[in-house]
Amino acid sequence: MRICVFCSSSNNIDQVYRQLAFQFGRTIAEKGHVLVYGGATGGLMDAVAEGAAQNQGEIIGVIPEIIIRMNRLSTLPTQQIITADMSERKKRLKLESDAFVVLPGGYGTLDEMFDVIASGSVGEHRKPLVCLNMNGFYDSLIHLTEQMKSGAFIPKEERYKPYFANTMDECFEWIEKI
Repeated sequence: MRICVFCSSSNNIDQVYRQLAFQFGRTIAEKGHVLVYGGATGGLMDAVAEGAAQNQGEIIGVIPEIIIRMNRLSTLPTQQIITADMSERKKRLKLESDAFVVLPGGYGTLDEMFDVIASGSVGEHRKPLVCLNMNGFYDSLIHLTEQMKSGAFIPKEERYKPYFANTMDECFEWIEKI
């Protein structure tokens, strides 16, 4: 299975998240899955790729030219796909993946996650999306989603929605059901 991981590229976050990302990448490789990710250096992106690489995992990096010009091209992917821009990167990440996992991250991570949710909501794909809610990182998003449902901004019975897992084991159980 090709598992796309969305996560932070910041180096200024708590080490506990870096350890989580490393373990997640390692587990992807141990289970014989393929890591698909943003292909850049930094933060959790480096950590997830390092975990997969240390276990001889297959890694597909999808990186836009602007990030390469910023000297952030990772050498860890076994296959590197270069895109013209961030929009093409998101499209290619969806195309290359069978499932999506969202680790803690910032605006870019949320953008990628919401793109998958929006495209799944209109029927472009049926690939599972799991948010790893480590230490309650996504509790506020869960609350916001409930608020949007109660205000009828999104349907109470969504056609496509993310699953929020509290542990890495729960995350893998969910995506391996497909």
